Amino acid sequence: MRSGFTTGTAAAAAAKAALKRLLTGKTPESVHITFLNGQRKAIPVNSCNVESKNIAGCTVTKDAGDDPDVTNGAEIGARVRLLDTKGTDVVITGGKGVGRVTKPGLAVLPGHAAINPGPQEMIRREIADCFKDCDGQRSVTVEIFVPNGEALAGKTLNGRLGIVGGISILGTTGIVRPLSHEAYIATIDSALSVAKASGLNRVVMTTGRRSERFAQILWPDRPEEAFIQIGDYFEKSIQLAKAKGFAEIVLALFFAKAVKMAQGLPHTHAAKARLNLTALARWAREVTGDAPVYGRINRANTAREAFGLLIQEFPEVIAAVGRRAVSSACRFAGGPQPAAGCVIFDYEGRAAFRCEPPGWNKENIS
Repeated sequence: MRSGFTTGTAAAAAAKAALKRLLTGKTPESVHITFLNGQRKAIPVNSCNVESKNIAGCTVTKDAGDDPDVTNGAEIGARVRLLDTKGTDVVITGGKGVGRVTKPGLAVLPGHAAINPGPQEMIRREIADCFKDCDGQRSVTVEIFVPNGEALAGKTLNGRLGIVGGISILGTTGIVRPLSHEAYIATIDSALSVAKASGLNRVVMTTGRRSERFAQILWPDRPEEAFIQIGDYFEKSIQLAKAKGFAEIVLALFFAKAVKMAQGLPHTHAAKARLNLTALARWAREVTGDAPVYGRINRANTAREAFGLLIQEFPEVIAAVGRRAVSSACRFAGGPQPAAGCVIFDYEGRAAFRCEPPGWNKENIS
């Protein structure tokens, strides 16, 4: 299946095209973008509008590849203003069709445009790349806009999360990889087979690239084959590991996925299973004996917001979630093996909870 690129990549490409138009006087047909994983791609430029010698706007068309994404084909634009002052300042704002965050618990603080850190980093990198052949860099402002963004937002979960007025500009690497259930499960099965063929009896199951990266930092001596990305396929991955005879697994998670796994949900995608903060609030009350904590957790906008409260005041609740996730894994395994453990990362990659199976450090990893 064909991969595509995120709204964040589209925004970075539009910003780069607009700045190139201001610096060179020519509208580029396409711009080369470097994804956050180091890969490069040429992105076609859809349109360009020059307002003055210092202001230009360009758009590109979001291409999600074969992924069923509501923003596929959407026009993503950037209006760039080139300032007279020399410097490296890049001020990024959201214009028409870009949502604004109104509730806590997201990667972007309330009151700001819903442009996530990954896309912001890509935009800054591409702006800097434009100035490489110039005599010094000038400060710029970049306004991201999505002409049809408000209508598209109605097809997303943004409203429930408190993002109003448009879509979010997203992306962790910049690449959209198509979602095929059969293909993903086949990939998990293959990865486990490779690990077994490499002589490994213990694996780390991560839910994505970021949790995998943090897990590899936590266990730097374990080979690459020991890290298995399972996405949302919790139950199926445990069953595959059991069928292949693995002795132990450790789940490497962020808090939102950990809460879903703690509830025993076999598949953790938002479209399949709504995150139930009421259950988390109930566990918090049971563990702490603190009655008011129930309401505080139940009113949280996201698991991230709840995590921030718990890590400061009630870390024992995070441990309880981790233990419940382990119990769910054992139940899906249907027996004593594979034995399970869990690590829950904070959003900087530190282990907020860590529980490893008894034989975890006995693996031959030399």
